[in-house]
Amino acid sequence: MIKAALSSAIVAVWLVAVPTSAGAADPKSTYEQLNLFGDVFELVRSRYVGEVNELRLVNAAIDSMLTSLDPHSSFMDAETYGAMQERTSGEFGGLGIEVRMEEGFVLVVRPMQDTPAERAGVLAGDHITHLDGNDVTGMALSDAVDLMRGKVNSTIDLTVEREGVDDPMTITVTRAVIRMASVRYRVEGNAAYILITSFSEQTESGIKRAMAELRDELGDDFEGVILDLRGNPGGLLEQSVAATEAFLDRGEVVATRARDPSRVQRYTARRGDLADGMPIIVLINGGSASASEIVAGALQDHQRALIVGTTSFGKGSVQTIMPMGVYGAMRLTTSRYYTPSGRSIQGTGITPDVVVEQAQIEPLFPKPPEIGPDGQEIVPFDTGPIDYQLTRALDLLHAMAVFQGGMAAN
Repeated sequence: MIKAALSSAIVAVWLVAVPTSAGAADPKSTYEQLNLFGDVFELVRSRYVGEVNELRLVNAAIDSMLTSLDPHSSFMDAETYGAMQERTSGEFGGLGIEVRMEEGFVLVVRPMQDTPAERAGVLAGDHITHLDGNDVTGMALSDAVDLMRGKVNSTIDLTVEREGVDDPMTITVTRAVIRMASVRYRVEGNAAYILITSFSEQTESGIKRAMAELRDELGDDFEGVILDLRGNPGGLLEQSVAATEAFLDRGEVVATRARDPSRVQRYTARRGDLADGMPIIVLINGGSASASEIVAGALQDHQRALIVGTTSFGKGSVQTIMPMGVYGAMRLTTSRYYTPSGRSIQGTGITPDVVVEQAQIEPLFPKPPEIGPDGQEIVPFDTGPIDYQLTRALDLLHAMAVFQGGMAAN
């Protein structure tokens, strides 16, 4: 059964990977190459100096084939595919704490509100020394995070040292579904400031909630929206379309074109502008990629937003995830996307309307990075007065609101 499955995987690799000089499939040549692959595989399996994992060999062969096509195509084994699904869904089984390493221990930066960690009594500043009896000293932070995550309703014992308490304490926490918000927001001056860290299944609902709460808080002082996409690596295509629709009354958001140039899929805004025509500034930088560039490019082409910051990454391709049963999934580039004006940003990125380089004052002895419950480094949310790009964006937004108000009065 296993050999049959492996054989199928090998066939899949080489049927796709070996073209002929004429560009069409030559059955004889293809099967010759398959035989070569099979010979090499058998020699490695039987003659290599150490034991080999056959499935890992096949996975590596498939991944090498895919990565030779472009940097964004790849093969994911079952574990990697599962982690990817958690990131895009914004949900996983865990405790709900943000952590970082400090002096060899896991420091709790904060427990998230209404999560198992908070309900069990975990506090900010707690030092976790053991996880289910396993000493965390010398352990990589990512490994500690992996131990804390697990199946919903399973338990874990945290050994905690707390300031003001003489003896270590044991806190038992029952894992639950943790929902990571991809949208964070606050009032900044008279603006609705919305930070989108990635485009997950939670993004659309997060934007709607942010706009409702911030507009209610600002009332008549509402001057517009600052949409911060800096460092956002992308995510789900449909969520980037939904994010753009939130600030457009009508018009095309993005078009995708596959290998056949006649196959064009267009995504169009239909819902209505949550900002009611008030000014919008989109912040981007070199870390803004893929889905982030769809949003920035569409709002720029429709002249609905002023793009501020530095040129974005330039990833103008769409990857389709193709599950491969228990073995994982294949990520394959299947199309390229184009902004409403027909621009392809592959390799070029989105050029800001107003270029503002980030100036940042860094401490002489910086704190180590903070890691969230999903195992990813936390992007600082409240960056304060040293965030010069945001400060400039606020100035521009205020000027645009005043000008727009004056035009309306006339």
